[in-house]
Amino acid sequence: MSAHKPKLPLAEEAITLSKGSLWRKMPLIAGLIGIVALGITISMGSKDHSFVYFGSYMVSFLFFLTIALGGLFFVLIHFAAKAGWSTVIRRLAEAVMGTIPLFALLTIPLLIGGEHNGLHTLFHHWMDKAAVAKDPILQGKSAYLNTGFFFARAIFYFGFWILCSQWYLRNSIKQDTVGGEAITRKLQFWSPMGIMFFALSVTFAGFDWVMSIDPHWYSTIFGVYIFAGCVVSLHATVALITIALRSSGYLKNVVTVEHDQDVGKMIFAFTVFWSYIAFSQFMLIWYANIPEETKWFQYRLFGEWQPLTIALALGHFVVPFFFLMSRHIKRNPVTLAFGALWMLTFHLVDLYWLIMPTLYHHGHKHFHKQDLVFLGLSFVGIGALFFAGFTWWLGRSSLVPKQDPRLPESLSFENM
Repeated sequence: MSAHKPKLPLAEEAITLSKGSLWRKMPLIAGLIGIVALGITISMGSKDHSFVYFGSYMVSFLFFLTIALGGLFFVLIHFAAKAGWSTVIRRLAEAVMGTIPLFALLTIPLLIGGEHNGLHTLFHHWMDKAAVAKDPILQGKSAYLNTGFFFARAIFYFGFWILCSQWYLRNSIKQDTVGGEAITRKLQFWSPMGIMFFALSVTFAGFDWVMSIDPHWYSTIFGVYIFAGCVVSLHATVALITIALRSSGYLKNVVTVEHDQDVGKMIFAFTVFWSYIAFSQFMLIWYANIPEETKWFQYRLFGEWQPLTIALALGHFVVPFFFLMSRHIKRNPVTLAFGALWMLTFHLVDLYWLIMPTLYHHGHKHFHKQDLVFLGLSFVGIGALFFAGFTWWLGRSSLVPKQDPRLPESLSFENM
């Protein structure tokens, strides 16, 4: 293997997108696709303002936002742990987290429509003052669940995520020019603080944007559940990106099967972690048998949502647990890509399972095929814009942090 180890400095054609490549054109192509698809989605949804439209939009929004937040966590934990192996793939995670400002703009479709906007449709139980006045539980939560404080928290979340991600990203790119260890030491110094605020912000964002759709239900472990999804989806995305870039002629012998295996390990590990958190949440709530808690699971475990619940348990844990366990699977680009796509699919299923049954339950309406239409359109629209932003950042810098002091260690990394 040593014969294939690249020497520093790395060849520019291996770590820089060529001007005529399709990757360079993706920001424009994907951006146009995203705008058109999102425009159609909003146009169709504005006609009825149904919870199906806004719920599907929220599922797609959170799917790509959690990937972007996973990128931020990856970068923060990389510097906090002073990791070496992940240096060659860190720039990909940085480009992913660079899309976070986009999601602040993508909240706009949820805000338009006056009294019938998306937020009121999704969170009408506690946003409706008349409903709160009749509900003692909501009255007890009104100090936290009120419109003004909700918006203030959302501004704080996005403010922190945007400032932190952009600061780390721009300093990392700056190091490509100035070199040295000063920037690395600075980023390492602030990473523990960043992780602390990241943990708090993701936890409370999960409470606000998902759990409060059913304000009578609560779970103190829910933020960790959302965090697990962020990490699984990010590593699955990084796996697919590295494989796609290598197939295009980039990163060959830079990001190797050794790195693939470690990315696969992270997917496997956090799949197990997600399963542990999911089961712990269910077990503690179910045996406590408190009605306002157990009913959230009841209409997912029985009735028309039962098949989806079974599919989620099998698809998000049982199948990937046995499939991803083997090192041979993780070291083969084809099987690793399949595993990554599988996990991203069930991350989407997971978010759908968290949001849509609650809306249908309170909306007194059964599943409708229109749901999949809205979900598909919003997924393509937001996903294309996400990919446009990601590839735009890829084109602005080297594909690896070429002046990072730990780059030689990462290039020579081998699994024991």
